[in-house]
Amino acid sequence: MTSSPETLDALNARIVACDRCPRLRAHCAEMARVRRRAYAQWEYWGRPVPSFGDPQARVLALGLAPGAHGSNRTGRIFTGDGSGDFLYPVLYEAGFASQPNAVSREDGMQLTGLWISAVVRCAPPANKPTFEELRSCAPWLDQEMKLLGSLRVAICLGRISFDGLLGWAQRTGQVTSRIGFVFSHGAEYMLPGGLNIIASYHPSLQNTNTGKLTRPMFLSIFNRARQLAGQG
Repeated sequence: MTSSPETLDALNARIVACDRCPRLRAHCAEMARVRRRAYAQWEYWGRPVPSFGDPQARVLALGLAPGAHGSNRTGRIFTGDGSGDFLYPVLYEAGFASQPNAVSREDGMQLTGLWISAVVRCAPPANKPTFEELRSCAPWLDQEMKLLGSLRVAICLGRISFDGLLGWAQRTGQVTSRIGFVFSHGAEYMLPGGLNIIASYHPSLQNTNTGKLTRPMFLSIFNRARQLAGQG
């Protein structure tokens, strides 16, 4: 099935209106009310954050969840915080993004060949969603994967997103067990349906500031994804 911008737009609209997880909705609203001093003049998004990118993408980048003062503020995934400041310049160098800097929904950023999503669509306290919240958000990923009919590669940014994608693979009957799927940076797997999985450390400040994840390491992940997707 080939997706179209309209069908994915409709799904994004339903995601933005989601209220399945009271704890997450309360936290996002409180962060939008209190705000961080540096962003006191911002009108925070404060809602579930939609996915973003090219509807015909062959590559998916799957993250964990919005940041309380990043995506929860700007309304666009990986935009407005340290993780995004590390991610988008790499996407630009790898040829997926039209510009290296992402600051707001109105900054003109365009993605080509890439779709960015997350396993949780609301900012969780301490960046730690509960099992129940992960399970409540999983149907959004299931629907999204059906619409992204051109996908060839999924990059899992962090262990939780890796587990989330394997959960999708189990729910769709592609795998019956997670045995043999071990998370490590640069690990690659292929599902029976043909989707390639690449595991990567998450571009969080905890990883990038300590050197656990460097720019060359991260760039190699996206260059490899482009190769596996047949995009040069």
